[in-house]
Amino acid sequence: MTPEVLTEAFKSLSDGLYRVAYYILESEPDAEDAVQDLFIKLWNSREQLDTVLNLKAYCTTLMKNLCIDKLRREQKVQSIEPGPDISESRLTDEDYDAREKLERVLAAIERLPARQRDVMKMYVLEEMSYDEIEKRTGMSNLTLRVLLSNARKSLRNQI
Repeated sequence: MTPEVLTEAFKSLSDGLYRVAYYILESEPDAEDAVQDLFIKLWNSREQLDTVLNLKAYCTTLMKNLCIDKLRREQKVQSIEPGPDISESRLTDEDYDAREKLERVLAAIERLPARQRDVMKMYVLEEMSYDEIEKRTGMSNLTLRVLLSNARKSLRNQI
């Protein structure tokens, strides 16, 4: 897809994509950022867009996924790192139980064999896809799946 065609197509879709982002993120600045991120993603892959049959559906799906990823990242940061305004006296028994479970799981992950531990961290903690892990490690997709399966079994037995 030529840069001019992509720019024109994106201009015609940008209002609808903004509405999708705003509906999911519930924030004007975040929705605007999401639209810009989507344009950058499309721009970087513009040569492969000729194979896309329905650009509007493709962009809407990408926008939804970008927004959901952003919400997950924010939720993950908030759940792992409680803010300074949360005092220990306000924590409930459930909070202590959850924190204890998390510590047990993280300790169990550290006891895994090196390859299983590394793949598990990339897949679960860094939320990388199999393809991303495959590129980073050079392992085949099947090997990654076996390592993750074995790691999960080992974690179940440890916990």
